[in-house]
Amino acid sequence: MNTPYPPPPPPPAAAGSDRTVLWGVLGIILGLLCCGILGIVFGYLSIRDAKRYGQSPVLGYLAIAFGVLNIVGSGILWAGGNYPLYND
Repeated sequence: MNTPYPPPPPPPAAAGSDRTVLWGVLGIILGLLCCGILGIVFGYLSIRDAKRYGQSPVLGYLAIAFGVLNIVGSGILWAGGNYPLYND
């Protein structure tokens, strides 16, 4: 009977420390409306927290996709001369 004890379970996360949905929603909103780079950053944070807490990373992937679409769309508009900030 020399079997080692099993390892202790990991400590539970502090209440309120899971911000998966917050990062995902912020990333989607900012990725769609104004700042594609911030959408990508918040999407990454959402995916990281989702993996850490065992949740679905769908919001993070959507935020990254919308951020990339924002950047690509802005680049296309700017290259075509239709970007409203640079019309002369």
